[in-house]
Amino acid sequence: MRITKVYTRTGDAGQTRLAGGQQVWKDCLRVEAYGTVDELNASVGLVRAMNAEAGNGSAASTQLEADLRWVQNKLFDVGSILATAPGQTFPNMPEVTAKDVTKLEEMIDRCQEELAPLKEFILPGGGKVSATLHQARTICRRAERICIRLSREEAVAAELNKYLNRLSDALFVLARWVSKTQGEPEFLWQRESGATAD
Repeated sequence: MRITKVYTRTGDAGQTRLAGGQQVWKDCLRVEAYGTVDELNASVGLVRAMNAEAGNGSAASTQLEADLRWVQNKLFDVGSILATAPGQTFPNMPEVTAKDVTKLEEMIDRCQEELAPLKEFILPGGGKVSATLHQARTICRRAERICIRLSREEAVAAELNKYLNRLSDALFVLARWVSKTQGEPEFLWQRESGATAD
């Protein structure tokens, strides 16, 4: 694909076209779905930038870069699928398959081998990389919720929803793993005792 002009003025009236040429309102659920996936992709890009800025060149940092670069490319596939009108296809159309879901599960399992089991909820935070991974996780959950809503109205491949579900799990585990490999503390949720002061 070659993009020669960024602005076209065709969307000034509040409508856009899906990949199959179908014209829709910019606030329709399908546009909301792929727009949120785009937001997620940008947040993963921020994690990669933070990771590169840390610049420690460790094996863990290099592994995270490789994992997230694959995730970003796959999210472009997800966005392309969502931006295509139901029933439409085009040459070399990307796919999200069971193998992609399995790859995320393998990523989760690999990281969890180094992590202690959680005994309490953790507060998102820690260092910059782990904190931005938690932020990406919450955007991923929102993207998944929107895609589930869309799938109740229009055709959405089941593997796409599975991928987003597993990705949010992977981003959570990656955030914990980064904290561990970078020696950053995890802050546990401290439940109120219920006692009140006079």
